[in-house]
Amino acid sequence: MTVSVLVVDDSGFFRKRLTEILNASRDIRVVGTASNGREAIEQAEKLKPDVITMDYEMPVLDGISAVREIMKQRPVPVLMFSSLTYEGARVTLDALEAGAVDFLPKNFEDIARDTSQLQRILRERVLDVAASRPGARTLPLASSPAPATRAPATRPTPAARPAIRRGSGQEAASHAPPARSARKGPAKHYAVVGIGTSTGGPVALQQVLAVLPASFPAPIVLVQHMPASFTLAFAERLNKLCRIQVRQAEDGDMLRPGLALLAPGGKQMMVENRGGQGRVRILPNDERLNYKPCVDVTFGSLARSFPGKTLGVILTGMGADGKEGCRLMKQAGGVVWSQDEKTSVIYGMPQAVARAGFTDEVMALEDIGPRLAEGVV
Repeated sequence: MTVSVLVVDDSGFFRKRLTEILNASRDIRVVGTASNGREAIEQAEKLKPDVITMDYEMPVLDGISAVREIMKQRPVPVLMFSSLTYEGARVTLDALEAGAVDFLPKNFEDIARDTSQLQRILRERVLDVAASRPGARTLPLASSPAPATRAPATRPTPAARPAIRRGSGQEAASHAPPARSARKGPAKHYAVVGIGTSTGGPVALQQVLAVLPASFPAPIVLVQHMPASFTLAFAERLNKLCRIQVRQAEDGDMLRPGLALLAPGGKQMMVENRGGQGRVRILPNDERLNYKPCVDVTFGSLARSFPGKTLGVILTGMGADGKEGCRLMKQAGGVVWSQDEKTSVIYGMPQAVARAGFTDEVMALEDIGPRLAEGVV
């Protein structure tokens, strides 16, 4: 199946370059272009593309406003192009909350070292985004008594699913374990809760963490695949939306209840146990690792430092990062939860963990936060 794409950007040069790169793939066909958000909305309705690539800063109507309108009319997977700056991070997070699936730096030099690598990354990302579920997410509840205003909750709506490419990490639903309904049971004590995610993760983490009380009794470590320039802005956003404290982790930080530490982009985060006290180590990235930060690295350190006292949660994301870390957690006596397919934007990471048999419970996104709030002492 050929994936049809609408390219939206106010730069004629960028539209032309992106169109050339994408059309060079036999699996992708650019069916139209637009130079502003208003044209994007009109073209999306007319052409009904499988994917839209969207710039964020345009005349007439900006990209975020266009994404919001497109999601109201006909949800389509949107890949945003943004700048790798602090302000660019804030804008990109707004776009993801508006409904965009993923993002890439607009500066091609930030994406790849050479032309062939650039073309491969762009095409793969478009195809991966095409296999997403743009209607799968729910936003934090407006009634949740956290320190900031939230958007109204929306229930997940089934999205038409494009044909799945081999090797994309997306398998047929019949191979995935069924979601188990959230059920109340005796609360358990965990020394630490680890949450790992990738594509779709910013909105998913927002929803999970927003329902936790300020008195949440366990430390939390968060691993979100994200560039170095984005994680600080993301941690600040979560901190404003949540009752627990959220901040970007720094080397030497102590784990404590009611505090969530987000792994900084471009580096690796590990946790050490020093006399029963958890302490964060931030290390330079190892070029042999595909992800920076990497869920496997952090979860593996949790398994070693607090055997049998860890809860690992794997949320939406491409690939299989987290599977090895969850294996180590299970071997050490820990517990693993994973998000279900229906509410995952990309059912790659949760599926990899569930299919390997490492998941104790599979649950919908909207159930994970309340289960944490009720089931951890």
